[in-house]
Amino acid sequence: MSLEAPLRQVVLTAGELLLRPPSVDESSAVLELGLDSDVRMWNPRCRITDEASAIKDCLAGADWSDGSHATFSIVHGPDGRYAGNIALHGIDHVNAQAKVGYRIARWTRGQGVATAALRSVADWALSELGLNRIVLTHGVENTASCRVAHKAGFDLEGTMRMAKRFGDGRLHDEHLHALISRSAASRTVSRRMV
Repeated sequence: MSLEAPLRQVVLTAGELLLRPPSVDESSAVLELGLDSDVRMWNPRCRITDEASAIKDCLAGADWSDGSHATFSIVHGPDGRYAGNIALHGIDHVNAQAKVGYRIARWTRGQGVATAALRSVADWALSELGLNRIVLTHGVENTASCRVAHKAGFDLEGTMRMAKRFGDGRLHDEHLHALISRSAASRTVSRRMV
């Protein structure tokens, strides 16, 4: 796959969750999520402050044409309630890797939504996009994200000291987690045994 190749939009499922490209129809829920104090603390790049910026976020997330990201809205249950979003971003086809991040609505936290969405997107990225490595970082104090990473099978590779300025304006240490495809992991083990 070339660096310029657009990604074909897909819809994924994870139990009762539907993961699909964002829609401007959910901009009110996106705004509510963007204004959540926990989201603003742990997602300092979140620039959602009003309806216009929420619509802009939805439109940007739905445009996968440059191949650099795949953003999914997480829709929960039969009523189709917006539960957050998850994005595979910084997709690097040359090095077969990407980063992943997510924002989960307050009403659904602690119910396994982030873990299920993360597993679904990671499985798709490793199998369909041919990636070998997916990286997840979070502030060390964000223990909920650490639990999500572990439950989704991401190994903790280390702590990056004073790595990111979060919503409180201070630099924080970050945990670096990664998920390696089984085929890439087996190639690494084979090379070590030689």
